[in-house]
Amino acid sequence: MARFEDSLLRQLDRDREVQVRARRRDGSTTDVPIWIVTVEDKPYVRSYLAERGAWYRRARSEGRLTLVAGGRAVPAAVEPVEGGDLNQRVSDAFIAKYGTGGPARTMVSPEVAATTLRLVPA
Repeated sequence: MARFEDSLLRQLDRDREVQVRARRRDGSTTDVPIWIVTVEDKPYVRSYLAERGAWYRRARSEGRLTLVAGGRAVPAAVEPVEGGDLNQRVSDAFIAKYGTGGPARTMVSPEVAATTLRLVPA
């Protein structure tokens, strides 16, 4: 499996938020802040709004997204992660990085955990 360069992975580990570039209905784009974690040198994202998140729905339907980190746009393919041990490790990574406060609890709720996407270089 292809992987992102080490410098990007280190940045994703450090940054509290990155952006996902989303297209609006009128064709323009906007950058939406999201949280990101890495597990075994692979980045993972979730939709805080679960299935209602517009960027998430678009990424699932297109199979890709553009991540904006450190001022650079990084195209990525998305792979859904469903259940199991890996999804639990992603939840553990969210808690380790963001703590146990309200937003972090939302990110590990079953509804939101069901939206886990692994990012791979596109």
